[in-house]
This record gives sequence, structure tokens and C-alpha cells, in this order.
Amino acid sequence: MTDQTAVVVGVGPGLGLALVKAFATEGYTVFAAARKASALRELSARVERVIAVDIDATDSAQVDDLFASAEKMAPVAVSIFNAGTFVRTNTVDTDPEVFERCWRVGCFGGFLVGRAAAQLMIKRGAGTILFTGATASLRGGAGFVNLASPKFALRAVAQSMARELGPQGIHVAHVIIDGQIHAARSAHLLSERGADSLLEPDAIAQTYVALHRQHRSAWTQELDLRPWTEKF
Repeated sequence: MTDQTAVVVGVGPGLGLALVKAFATEGYTVFAAARKASALRELSARVERVIAVDIDATDSAQVDDLFASAEKMAPVAVSIFNAGTFVRTNTVDTDPEVFERCWRVGCFGGFLVGRAAAQLMIKRGAGTILFTGATASLRGGAGFVNLASPKFALRAVAQSMARELGPQGIHVAHVIIDGQIHAARSAHLLSERGADSLLEPDAIAQTYVALHRQHRSAWTQELDLRPWTEKF
């Protein structure tokens, strides 16, 4: 057990849940936040070290309250932004409101979470802030305008924060998930593509733990993860 907390924003049954479990296993009390975090049955397995919080990550007051609650329990040592939403559509058919919602969740929410975490960590001169990116963080594909826009922007937020906060003792890193994550809805792809063709959530989560453990003399700002079978 540690006397510190970790905050994971964007907790679903895949990577988000794996991140919560990984840091709970490390001894952190984990605040698991999402629109419907309390509905995740899997969180009950870590109930002693996990606190589910239902929030809207695009609401600055709710995000600030989340971090205030975590800090009240114990210093926030780790902040992870893993939230996002995506509607695949051709550019000409994209609803402007849908485009804006995808950006607000995927980028603006990341800014709010990173800002709230930094405000606490600066006081101590220590902490780790991690952002989940995607292939779309590097290139925009046809039909992916609603994903590429927020992911490109989130990467910029992470880079700016890293350059600003690194000298103040705060490690900021951006993780590019270059491939499809293994989940219940994608399990059939294993038989089609072969073993190890999908990223395993628990394996990804261990990389986040390793990023948090890095010595400040050798910090990573950005890394990419993909199955060994993935072409790039």
C-alpha cells in the first residue's frame, strides 16, 4: 500500500479498467472516473482500493472536484487521461455538433484533467501525467476526421505540458496506441488475424506503470505501442 492516489479518467471495460487494476495492484488508491464508472461491475473486484466516480470530463467544475476529492484522501501521484469518443463519418456528412462533441471529450477533457493534476503536482514538484493517444494522433485517415482532430490536439497539449512542467518535476507522457485493443467486441479478430494481433489491455497498462516509475534522468515524453504483427 502507498499513501498516494492515482486518478484515471475514461474508464471502460478495456484499457481503462486495466489501468485501474494495474495501479491498484501497485498499492495506489485509484479514483476511476467516467460517465458511467459506477456501472462497471469489474471495479468491485478492487473495491478496497478503487473509488468509482461518475463525471463529465468536459465539465471543469466536475474535473476539479474529482481531483480535490482524490487529493483530500492522499496526494495525487498519477493522472491518466484515457477518455474519448468517436463517430466514423465522411467529412461532408459530419454533423458539426458531433464533431465538436468528439473534440470536447477527446481534447478539451484532456486539457482539463491535465490542468487539474498539474495544479496539485506543482506544489510538490513531483507527479506523472499520462495521456492516451492513437494512430490518429499522427495521421488523419479517411472517415476519421472526428477522431484525428481531437487526437492531434491532445498530442499538442501533452507536448506543451511536458515542456512546461518537466522542469518543475512533473513527468508528462503521451502514449500512442497504434492498433486495435483486445476487447469482447473485437475478440473474433484474433481468429481472423492470428495470435497477438490485438493489443492486450493489461500489457498496455504495465507500460503506463513503467512510465510512472521512470527516473527523471531518463523520462519518455512519447512512445508508441503496437502488436508485433502490425505493419507501420
